Amino acid sequence: MSETILFVDDEEDLRIAASQTLELADLPVTALPEADLALSRVARDFPGILVTDIRMPGMDGMALLRAALEIDPALPVIIVTGNGDVELAVQAMRDGAYDFLEKPYDPKHLVATVRRALDKRRLTLENRALRNQVGGRDVVEARLIGRSAAMVALRTQVRAVAETEADALITGATGTGKEIVARALHRASPRHDRPFVHINCAAMPKDLVESELFGHEAGAFPGALKPRFGKLEFARGGTVFLDEIDSLPVDVQAKFLHAIQNRQITRLGSNEPVDLDVRFLAAAKAPLDAAVEAGSFRADLYYRLNVVTLHVPPLSARREDVPQLFMHLVGEAATRYKRPVPDVRDAVLAQVATQDWPGNVRELRNAADRFVLGFGPTAEAAAPSASDETLATQMAAHERALVAAALSAHNGALKPTYESLGISRKALYEKMQRHGLDRESYT
Repeated sequence: MSETILFVDDEEDLRIAASQTLELADLPVTALPEADLALSRVARDFPGILVTDIRMPGMDGMALLRAALEIDPALPVIIVTGNGDVELAVQAMRDGAYDFLEKPYDPKHLVATVRRALDKRRLTLENRALRNQVGGRDVVEARLIGRSAAMVALRTQVRAVAETEADALITGATGTGKEIVARALHRASPRHDRPFVHINCAAMPKDLVESELFGHEAGAFPGALKPRFGKLEFARGGTVFLDEIDSLPVDVQAKFLHAIQNRQITRLGSNEPVDLDVRFLAAAKAPLDAAVEAGSFRADLYYRLNVVTLHVPPLSARREDVPQLFMHLVGEAATRYKRPVPDVRDAVLAQVATQDWPGNVRELRNAADRFVLGFGPTAEAAAPSASDETLATQMAAHERALVAAALSAHNGALKPTYESLGISRKALYEKMQRHGLDRESYT
């Protein structure tokens, strides 16, 4: 995957001028008219930088900056400002922008700034690659954290599906990380260097769903003053993730079924089909089979999407992963908020390991954010679980979580682990054997 400069500006003449300047300097550039198009190409391992104008319709440059840094806080983003935007430029630098250029900028200054940003990006990715080699983690394991049997099985399934062109349905409770699974699958696939387009079907205005998905020609409806590509067309060569697909209106579902079956779309106001080379991933906020029975979701679309099903387990099914996942989320939060990574003591890991997390990874991430910001170690203790498990089963699960948390805190080192738990080395061995814990998994 080669280096790329994403240059975003809604003014065509400025895009052309910047593209010519960068290409004459032998710098690869992709000029885009909308922020959404650039954001769909940004990933943690994206080998390029982002240059964006501040003032644009729809998502502006400041919103693009924040969204891009949510995906990768180390991504160099250069802001282009106009006259009178000095305060915005200062705010952009505070928000994490790499640099800013004031219009009209000297072409040589643009090239020099971009070269420095590319050098920084190259070094960042090289360092990450070295760390991953040392840790032995691939792109799937780097995103899907956990040593539990459920997560090991999920990673195996994701790797297997990623090698194919099969569409997939991703299921799981709210907050379990279905979008993370979709992004991991995309990054592990041969399409990894093409766009990943996340479409939240529930967030699209109902009267604009077709236009947003399939695009339109000029004059297709009142207000359509110029032709516009739909989100599916922008994803050509890549992956489309349809989140909350059960929110699609039934009449749009029929047209969408045709798009999946034939890999073709027709823009509103046109009779010319457009070929699509995309992979479809979908997720729903409720079981789709129940929606089919209720008549709110087409059975043929359900069966067409459900070629492969990937189930994301809730945290309650992988409690031993919680300490490691919490530490990972603390690291991410520290980077995002530009804070030093705080010391995570054994007592904190023990608390998060034994606490219920009904909101799953989303709730745990919020707790990690609060911890980094200094608002207590975790969320308030959850109410007692209404589980039907026996007391012995719950106590065994609690003990297993505490031992796993201590092993995670000490990177599998046995002496500090049994000392922190206040037990003997022999007792630790017995508990690890009883609960199926392997110290090698924590080193």
